[in-house]
Order: sequence, then structure tokens, then C-alpha cells
Amino acid sequence: MKVTAALATAPKTPFEIVDLSLDEPRPDEVRVKLVATGVCHTDAIVRDQVYPTPLPAVLGHEGAGVVEAVGSLVTSVAVGDSVVLSANSCGVCGQCMAGRPAYCADFFGRNFAGARSDGSTALRDGDTAISSHFFGQSSFATHVNVAARSVVKVDSELPLELLGPLGCGLQTGAGAVINSLQVRAGSSIAVFGTGAVGCAALMAAAAVGATTIIAIDIVDSRLATAKELGATHVINSRTMDVAAEISQITRELGVDYALDTTGIPAVLRKGADILGTGGTVALVGAPAPGTEVSFEVGASLLKGWHFRTIIEGDSVPQVFIPQLIQLWQQGKFPLEKLSKTFAFTEINDAFDASASGEVIKSILVF
Repeated sequence: MKVTAALATAPKTPFEIVDLSLDEPRPDEVRVKLVATGVCHTDAIVRDQVYPTPLPAVLGHEGAGVVEAVGSLVTSVAVGDSVVLSANSCGVCGQCMAGRPAYCADFFGRNFAGARSDGSTALRDGDTAISSHFFGQSSFATHVNVAARSVVKVDSELPLELLGPLGCGLQTGAGAVINSLQVRAGSSIAVFGTGAVGCAALMAAAAVGATTIIAIDIVDSRLATAKELGATHVINSRTMDVAAEISQITRELGVDYALDTTGIPAVLRKGADILGTGGTVALVGAPAPGTEVSFEVGASLLKGWHFRTIIEGDSVPQVFIPQLIQLWQQGKFPLEKLSKTFAFTEINDAFDASASGEVIKSILVF
């Protein structure tokens, strides 16, 4: 069938709106008509070839829509179901079987390779193969053939134009707090970066009862939003001394948790330095492969601190996304405060608004 898609053709080049051919869904796939899809920083860095998904490609990995067809092996959804789309995984490796699909043995292949496991692509432009199945979906298109493990069924009464970002960015930030760090009620956390992932982390920290929630950024408007979302303190790291401010806020004890959403080595190092005894610093940003960071391990040895990396919030999407929806329904996860919608054809404007900090979470609506 013919579909309209946004095509990434070269690094730092605007997306092109084109018509492509979509093949038939395989037995383990679902064809979804998209209602909306989020714009994520990962889409930008893959477009710019920080990660080597072959171009030309249809990217997009925060889709939401309605099922139009199901493969013969699919039992989790039916035609007409409302769905949110998330990352793909094999379902049979040790990590998947242990409930850790974000660390699937074939995570890179199934999410970044630009093709199905057999090497085929779902999209073509005449005789030219177009990379598909980005995060199992490639949701920058009107219709997609999605890996069944990327599909999360949701209530048909829910606003699909709002929920797509739960599939990656918001799931990542909230999952880092709830699943990975298991932030405790009454504890303290510092979140570096108040984009969509950082704001999701702030909302989740407030929802689980953290009592000192510190948002750190260089954009005052984002810090103002962070206060609305539950941050008890905000720090502009461009104009303020982060370590001195946190020392004062915590009465020189340091924080229990520090979450870096930027992927900048100096920021991650700062997160480690502000930890209290027994604290944990975690990274959910996406630095380029080969990026290194140094930590002080002499005096800080007495802290007994921890460092960990996190993908997709250590979530099982089919379990965690419905939990986030319940938090939203209870008013504890107000994702609408982060979002601005753009027409799908305005995709380049949406990316520019996200990159400039003008918008926290851009959502494309079909």
C-alpha cells in the first residue's frame, strides 16, 4: 500500500515528506494507522548518524494509533484496538525472559538496523529499499508494519494524540526513577536536564514521594515547568554553582540519587560528585559510542556510591505504560504540560522547536 512518510536522507538535513510503498505485515507483525507520534532526541542523533541506522530511513519511535491488520501469529491485539508503540526485543534471550527486554541480546539489531531480522525492509521508494522498523516501528509515516513486541494495547477512550511519548522518552525518565533506581519516599534526587526524559523523571519522583527533587538545566522556562511538575528546587547551571547549591539544599549530605539525561561527560561527573553516602548516579542520555567519563575514586571510596546505565527505564512496555497511564489519570503524571502538537508535515519545525528548548515534547499529529 502507499503511505506518506518523513524521510531522513542525510545527516543534519531536513526530513522530506514523500510517498512510499509499504509491504504486507509478516505473521508476527501488526499494521497500525498512526494517529500521532512523538519527536525524540534519539531520532535526531540517528538522523545525524551518531548511531549508524542506514539512510535513507523512516525514523520515529513514539507512535500511537489504531490496528488495521494483524499477522497470523499475533494474539495480543486485534483490528480496531488502540495501541501505543515502544521498543522491540526478541522475547527469547535470557534478558528478555528475565523481564529486561531493554537489554535484549539483539536490541541493536531489532531497533537500529533499519530492517527486519531477515534483512528485509517494509518500505520502498520504487526500486530503492528504505530503512524501516526503527525501534520495531518507524512511526514517521501514516501507516506502519510494527513488530508485535513493540505494541501495547490501551483503552480506546484514551487520547492517542497525547500518549505516543510514553513509548520511549517518558517511559525512560519515569522508569529510571521507579524501576531502575527505585527512588524511596522521603529521599532526595537531582535530575540533570529538563527535557522530556528529565521532566518524566521529576513527575515520577514526585509521584513516589521523594521530598527533595532538584531540577538542573540552563533554560529558565524549562525550570519553571519543572517546578509545576513537582521539583522542589531548581538550579540554572549556567549562572549558579551546582555543587554549592546542592550542598546547601541537602545540608551538606548530598543527594540519594542523581540522574543525568544529557549524556554530557562533565554533567555525569558532576552527578557523581554531588552524591551522598550510598548514593547512585545513573545515565539515561545517549552519548556517542566510545564516549568516556572520569570519576574520582579516592576520597569518594568512603561514600560507597553506585553508577549505572539505563535503557528504556528498565521497563516491560506492556506492563509499565499502562501504569503510567493510570498515574496520568490520577493527575500524578501530567504529560500534557510538556507537549505541543504539530501537523505531521511540520516535522522539521517540531524538531527545531525541540532542539532550541522552546518545546519540551513535540508531538506530530496525522
